[in-house]
Amino acid sequence: MSALDRIRGYQDEFVAIRRDIHANPELGMQEYRTSDLVAAKLAEWGIEVHRGVGKTGVVGVIRSGNGEAAIGLRADMDALPILEQTGLPYASQTQGVMHACGHDGHTTILLAAARYLAETRNFSGTVNLIFQPAEEGLGGAEAMLKDGLFQRFPCDAVYGLHNSPGLDVGRFVSSSGARFAGCAFFDIHITGKGAHGARPNEGIDPVMVAAHLATALQTIVSRNLPAQEAAVLSVTRIQSGDAYNVVPENAVLAGTVRCFKNGIMETIETNMRRLATAVASGFGAEADVDFRRLFAPVINNKDEAAFYADAAEAVVGKNFVFREMPPTMASEDFGAMMEVVPGAHVHFGNGPSAGVHNHRYDFNDESIPYAAALFAEIAERKLARGA
Repeated sequence: MSALDRIRGYQDEFVAIRRDIHANPELGMQEYRTSDLVAAKLAEWGIEVHRGVGKTGVVGVIRSGNGEAAIGLRADMDALPILEQTGLPYASQTQGVMHACGHDGHTTILLAAARYLAETRNFSGTVNLIFQPAEEGLGGAEAMLKDGLFQRFPCDAVYGLHNSPGLDVGRFVSSSGARFAGCAFFDIHITGKGAHGARPNEGIDPVMVAAHLATALQTIVSRNLPAQEAAVLSVTRIQSGDAYNVVPENAVLAGTVRCFKNGIMETIETNMRRLATAVASGFGAEADVDFRRLFAPVINNKDEAAFYADAAEAVVGKNFVFREMPPTMASEDFGAMMEVVPGAHVHFGNGPSAGVHNHRYDFNDESIPYAAALFAEIAERKLARGA
């Protein structure tokens, strides 16, 4: 019996698990209930369990045979601060928190793969099941790394995945090179001098500084980067003042930066600091830049991406695996793990659903067996007996 067929036999159980997680979402670093559920299921299947890796992270370890090789299979567990409006019977029971990115499904997929691998053990080596907290911008991958993830659970390669709305269920995308952009958030605090709205000449207007700086920042991509390099700099918030007739003293300009190379991110940060200082100084004001790099780019190792695609073809067939797809400017903190250990990340089909981070999004349960079978196939191929 194939892994796909065997995991399909678990479908009702894992749909119930997924919907339970969906109904009880938890924000990053608060995944206590989810971690309890994951740990309990792993222990039920006879899997070695390690709690508290990166605060709320869980690592399960399955060993089989005498092979010395080891791999990591990773899923994320956290939800988003979004008010769900799906009307589903298993909709979020926590006001203002929702699994709007499908991490409930990702966690369930890894659990399904864990059960299959624990029961069959058709491999020789070690599989580390990495259930990561706080993927949504709170540094969960980095927290696990700082907690000694790959020192405590060594891996020769690590594999992740993410659902893709609009891609048919049973389809996979595994391209080499850049898959997700690196991302930074920035806040620029501008200090001027308050004054009466009728006498702006007596003050230094931070609103004008923010307006000019928002425009000037757009020249970083168009004039400081090579034309062939992709980058997006978005000013998403300007806040200042409380009254119609008062020139405020302070303003805050904030936004995001996304690109596919760490060197490009460094260039953007350097020029942002230069422009902020210069523009503010030109008005007689001051500017302080808080530039925070949250996500490393997700760069698929060429060999591991090809290996992942080969495994996907074994599960669903050659016609349903796409090896060349453009990267996305969205971000995924799995990149931090792949900066330490080579690996690859794939997208799998979620069907015609609402997009991720949408209050009407829902994970497609029909995709669970396909993605779980891919994780199983990776383990059995990478850790093949007799290899």
